[in-house]
Amino acid sequence: MQTQTLTSVLDAQRDRQALVLITPLEGGSEEIVREDAFDRGHDHAGTIAECFRTGRSTIVEAGDGELFFQAFLPAPRIMIIGATHIGQVLVRLAREVGIEPLVIDPRTAFATEERFRDVDIITEWPGEALQELGLDRRCGVVCLAHVPDIDDEALGAALESDCFYIGALGSSRSHAKRLERLKEKGCAEAGFGRIHGPVGLDIGSVSPAEIALSIIAEIVKDLRSAPAE
Repeated sequence: MQTQTLTSVLDAQRDRQALVLITPLEGGSEEIVREDAFDRGHDHAGTIAECFRTGRSTIVEAGDGELFFQAFLPAPRIMIIGATHIGQVLVRLAREVGIEPLVIDPRTAFATEERFRDVDIITEWPGEALQELGLDRRCGVVCLAHVPDIDDEALGAALESDCFYIGALGSSRSHAKRLERLKEKGCAEAGFGRIHGPVGLDIGSVSPAEIALSIIAEIVKDLRSAPAE
């Protein structure tokens, strides 16, 4: 890897920007394809899109030799809004599948180190916290507080971003009321379809652990199916 290329890769990792490095194995110029500037007309658009989707690197036979496509993606994150029992399990499951969890809840009685060990806990209101953290294409937001003031603020911030996943706990009736509140707050209705509500895959979940399992499964599904723009 050339020095200039290495610098570009390190800068992208620092800024949480995804890129694919294309290297001719038999010599030649390296090419960097950034996700935010991905040209679907590229000769190897399909391979590049797959690298962005899966994070896996691959070798492809081209007309003038083999090309190595190396994916450099930011670690996926999930912002867990609400320091709940479901959130406690979700933190563990997220780590098991390689997703970095963060817990956001202004209620300091719930958001404690005793309940959430070895995880970043942010006791600010979601709007402020998410603005400071930033939401990109490798971030997801799942609202578990089941408190309108907290969840709605997080959903509003998520809808204004291009995060890959948005979910909110609650029944279909609760979700309908939630959408009405978001509409009243000025959120664009066109984005409401991005919200998974009720949250999680329908596996008949009952306990907090089962609900967390259904949520992490849905998150992984969306993470792996999210197309590169």
